[in-house]
Amino acid sequence: MKPAPLLSMICLLAGAAVPALAQEPEQRNRVVIMENVRYDYAQVLNVEPVFQTLRASRTEEHCEPVSTRTLAPVQVKGEEDKGGFRRFWDSVRGIFSHQEGQEEEMAVAPQGGGGSAALLTPECKIVEVGREFRRPIAYDVDYVYKGIKFRSRLPEDPGNRLKLRVSITPDIGQTPPAATSGP
Repeated sequence: MKPAPLLSMICLLAGAAVPALAQEPEQRNRVVIMENVRYDYAQVLNVEPVFQTLRASRTEEHCEPVSTRTLAPVQVKGEEDKGGFRRFWDSVRGIFSHQEGQEEEMAVAPQGGGGSAALLTPECKIVEVGREFRRPIAYDVDYVYKGIKFRSRLPEDPGNRLKLRVSITPDIGQTPPAATSGP
């Protein structure tokens, strides 16, 4: 019983090889058609850039400054409100004790500056701002070659003249057979 399955396998493999042998003569007689190539120039008529639009958004702080005309007048209390004896005493004390005078000046400065700075602080809000960027990604080029107008999309602007690759291949008139699908 063992020779029968072996025989059927050999017949099956031989049947698969027959169509391959039938196609081999076609491939052996096939001629590769070479194309004839030359280079020429065409006159460019028009170049239009093709843009890519990119949109992005980010948050920014927008501040509206407070107008000084709408603020109430501020009274500054300084040296002029002190009496003559008080000014004399402060200057004498500043000469003999430098540390106390410096501490007092530092204590007085933030109070006066802090009060006026609070009044002039602008009102700020965080706002989302959209931006749009356009960049050229290609160029639509209209050109004339041997009296015929053409249009091509190119990656770069060619200028006034466009170098062309002209390829000529003979048409042998045979079309490959279309593949048929069986039911």
